[in-house]
Amino acid sequence: MTRFERAMTVLAVHEGGYVNHPDDPGGATNKGVTQRTYDAHMKRKGLPTRSVRHITDEDVFDIYLGQYWNAVRADDLPPGLAYCVFDAAVNSGPAQAAKWLQDCVGVDQDGIIGEQTLAAIPDDIHAVIDAYCDKRLAFMKRLKHWPSFKNGWTRRVAEVRAQSKKWAEGYEVAPSVEPVQPKAAGPESKTSTLKDMLSDKGAIAAAGSLIASVGTAAGGSGPFAYAMAAVLVMTALTGIWWVVRGRHT
Repeated sequence: MTRFERAMTVLAVHEGGYVNHPDDPGGATNKGVTQRTYDAHMKRKGLPTRSVRHITDEDVFDIYLGQYWNAVRADDLPPGLAYCVFDAAVNSGPAQAAKWLQDCVGVDQDGIIGEQTLAAIPDDIHAVIDAYCDKRLAFMKRLKHWPSFKNGWTRRVAEVRAQSKKWAEGYEVAPSVEPVQPKAAGPESKTSTLKDMLSDKGAIAAAGSLIASVGTAAGGSGPFAYAMAAVLVMTALTGIWWVVRGRHT
């Protein structure tokens, strides 16, 4: 069994069969493949599109291998870490999966795993797996539909972490998994992002500077001074919001 086939035996249980949950940003999904992804695959093959309910095992294999496993260069990643990144790619997209790895190893986050990213991976794979899973779960908690899927996602990340470490150590035994997990993608919750901002030391420091600036601007009197202060507040808060989002991406 190849590394890809071995990973598929576990991932297939996570993804399960056909599901079309109203809160799942992936929409109708079968064996982890969304209708949109299946349509694109069939068009590339020159075949008419059809419901993802009817996807074949051969098409599932081809899609996972070409669009996820190869996209994150899993064959070039150390054992264990390969599965960790592959599962994230399937659940949240290859680009996002690559960015988490790049953030963990300290290289530019361009969403494409290349030679620079591979060369930066340290020998301590367990530490990378832990950091990677922590970032992945933190991202999920900021998603708008976290309240609907938090139990399943939390368990999935925990099991991916455990399985990745087993394979990193050379063990084959896989933990039990909970089937049918929705895609962890889509818009972030504004409430969760605000919590990130309030817990971010850099944001708090920036807010302090903002208050001082607004105090100076509003030092005068009259409607013009207050209007200028309001503009400063809105502009600065927007800037801080995007800085914090960037830190947690």
